[in-house]
Amino acid sequence: MNYTLAYRGHSGLIETPRTATLTLAPNLTREPVAFDAALRKPLRFREAMSALHDVVVSNLKFEPRDRSAYEAWKQREVERARAIRRAAYAEARDRVMAQREKTVPRDLERLYRRARDVYWTARQKYANYLWRHDRDLWRKLMPCDPVITVADDVVFFECFSSDESSYGCLTVERGEGFGPCDAVKFGTTNVDYSWDLYRHFQSLRTYRETRFRIDPQGFEVATQGKADYREEKIDLPTSWLRGFVQIQAGMCLPLRTVSLSREAMYSILAFLRRNKAKASPRAIRFELLPGQSPSIVLEPWERRIVSYGTRYDGPTGEPVRIWGRNRLLTMARLLPLIDRVDVYLLGTGLPSFWVVRMGEMRFTLGLSGWTKNDWTRVSAIDLLAPPATPSAALVDTLRRTLRESRSADFLKLVSDAHAEPAEAAAGLNQLAHAGQIIYDLEARRYRWRQILPQALGEAEIGPENEELAVSRSLVRGRAVRLESREALSDGSVLLSGHVEGKPCELLIDADARMRRAKCVCGHHRKGGLRMGPCRHLLALRQADAQGEAVIGTSRDWYDRLRRWASN
Repeated sequence: MNYTLAYRGHSGLIETPRTATLTLAPNLTREPVAFDAALRKPLRFREAMSALHDVVVSNLKFEPRDRSAYEAWKQREVERARAIRRAAYAEARDRVMAQREKTVPRDLERLYRRARDVYWTARQKYANYLWRHDRDLWRKLMPCDPVITVADDVVFFECFSSDESSYGCLTVERGEGFGPCDAVKFGTTNVDYSWDLYRHFQSLRTYRETRFRIDPQGFEVATQGKADYREEKIDLPTSWLRGFVQIQAGMCLPLRTVSLSREAMYSILAFLRRNKAKASPRAIRFELLPGQSPSIVLEPWERRIVSYGTRYDGPTGEPVRIWGRNRLLTMARLLPLIDRVDVYLLGTGLPSFWVVRMGEMRFTLGLSGWTKNDWTRVSAIDLLAPPATPSAALVDTLRRTLRESRSADFLKLVSDAHAEPAEAAAGLNQLAHAGQIIYDLEARRYRWRQILPQALGEAEIGPENEELAVSRSLVRGRAVRLESREALSDGSVLLSGHVEGKPCELLIDADARMRRAKCVCGHHRKGGLRMGPCRHLLALRQADAQGEAVIGTSRDWYDRLRRWASN
């Protein structure tokens, strides 16, 4: 998808002896967003933004390769760079010395603009080349700019890692995190975020006032001929957009909440930093008993860490294991600031969300099931939820309500829309799938946040999941034979049958969510439900739902979700 980013100048830090102003250049092609207020605790903000930067640049996918040729090439490049620097320095010195007596050319500004155009044209050609021939290198060198949203009560930043397996969101309370703001415009925009800006963050100090500014004048630029106007046209990857959709799908499912103390979090990160597993399994295992302190076991060492000072009050269940734990090291800089960490678990091998509470700030780290099972190309978490199709009128009502109020909890949205809770939840999920809203896990509120100026559709995030599309054709073609449907004592349902001649079993829990399954197809044998259900399981569930109103089967699930959210 071709997407234009236009900025007036660059983001940076303007320093004086007594003040420092952190100015972010917003994307001029989006809705006007402005914010200008003093940071109450600049050091806490510095560390949190640095952790967000660590998420953006992290890439933990293992790629074994022979490094001998690389090391030889690197040594040659070092020698060549030294020779180039020496020659360039001598040439520049001779040129400056020869022109010391000359006046500045009258057309210097025109020459500068022409040279700048040459640079940006060459950079765009290079970006296009990398996009076609080396997608991984393209993402490392040219990551998508973070998204910032200014709301009435918070300001939050969102980003994805280079390997697209980690999601970061920093939320700052406006009342406690910032001083008074006279120039504010609510909305969402991209901001120019570079390595230079990251280095500027490191210079924030407490002995001088630091102001945080999204340039209010940035949207008044009408002519593109100004020297500080620059425009970048990028081919926005559909995987980047699809990742935001999958994030919302995971957040909106019923999650098990575990609170960890700062000491427990330190013990986990310190042990992972000092030890490297040489054999499988390499998981973090949560052992949770109601009324007791949570226990975290690091495999394969069986290192047990107990979070004293916190208590687990959720339901009894089997241990939950998650992989890709080295991604947690991006939170290392936050350890001195942590009050506690709330971990939201979806299930073994499924995504998890780690919310770091730091006074007026919250840092959310969303991790896919494991590093290679990223949010964008492999994960299909949205297919685990029960299907529901809201009416277009209801979706429009919810869209208008959230756009006007900027944020609202679930019960208020249900009341304002005069709809059943299940229908409202399905409509909200559709808006999230279109990239127009986001669910705040800690505040338990839906917020208006457009990832792009327009709603996302098939043109932006690609066609629907292939397994889901094929499952519908299997049902229409009568390739599904449902042989038994057994209701269990805990409210779950066990389905068994044959789809395309393949034997299948599916356990749907009391929340109408796929919990366990069996299938002999390659898709399920490779990743099970952790990579999303296969076409045969989806077809089996759809065949079972036929003859019943879909909203009837999803109402119970959303009623339980509402009761869970109110606890």
